[in-house]
Amino acid sequence: VPHDPGDVGEDLERMEANRAMWDERVPIHVAGDFYAVEEFRSRAQRLTVREFEIDELGDVDGRTLLHLQCHFGLDTLSWARLGARVTGLDYSGPAVAAAIALARDTGIDAEFVRADLYDAISALDGRQFDVVYTGKGAIGWLPDIRRWADVCATLLAPGGTFYLSEFHPAGNVFAWESLELEFSYFDPAPIFDDSSGTYADFDAVTSHNASYQWQHTLGAVITALIDAGLRIEFLHEQALTLLDRKSVV
Repeated sequence: VPHDPGDVGEDLERMEANRAMWDERVPIHVAGDFYAVEEFRSRAQRLTVREFEIDELGDVDGRTLLHLQCHFGLDTLSWARLGARVTGLDYSGPAVAAAIALARDTGIDAEFVRADLYDAISALDGRQFDVVYTGKGAIGWLPDIRRWADVCATLLAPGGTFYLSEFHPAGNVFAWESLELEFSYFDPAPIFDDSSGTYADFDAVTSHNASYQWQHTLGAVITALIDAGLRIEFLHEQALTLLDRKSVV
C-alpha cells in the first residue's frame, strides 16, 4: 500500500515522539547488560554484527561504509574493526554522543552524524559510500518505505553494495508478551505503543513511552528497492530473534 502524503504532518509528530523515546533509552542501553558495552570496550576482537552478515557482505576492508539508523554505534564500530571506513547516522542526539564516546574509548576511527534518515543526503553533503548498511530493528520506525529506498540508493556509490539485515515483518503481527495474533500483516497504519521500559530492560523506569511503528511487508520493501534502481542479488532468511545475544566472532 503506497504511503499517503496526507499523513506527513502526523508522521513527523509520531517520529518526534519516537525520538524522545529513543533519547531516553540510550543511557539505559549503554549501561545495561543487553548490549555488553563494557565487553566491547575491553575486547578488541569483540564484534556485534552477526556471522551471517559478515559472510554475506564480504570483505569490507578499506571500503567506505555508511550505517543508517545506527543507534549508539556498536555495529558501526564492529564494521570498522573489520576494516571499513565507517560513518554512522542516527536521529537521536544522545545516541550519537554515546557512539562518539565509544569510538574514542576504543580508539576506533569513526564518524557519527546526527540526522533524520530522510535528511541523510543533505546531512552527509551528498557523499556516496561503497556500502550502505542498515541493521536489525530499523525500518519499522520509518513511515515511508519508498522514500527510504530512494535515500539509500542515492547514498550508494556506483557499483556499491546496499545490505539490509532486518527482522522478518511477519513477526510484527504477534503481541509481544502473549504471541497471539494481534496486528494485520498488510495494514500500513502506525502501531501505537506506550509500554514503559525497553527490550533491553523491561523493568527500566521510563517516562517517554509513546512510540509508533509501521509495518512494511517483505514485498513492499523489495519493490521499493527495485524501484529505486537497485538490483536484488539475494534474499536470505535466518533463524534470528530480537532477544538473541549478539555473536562473538
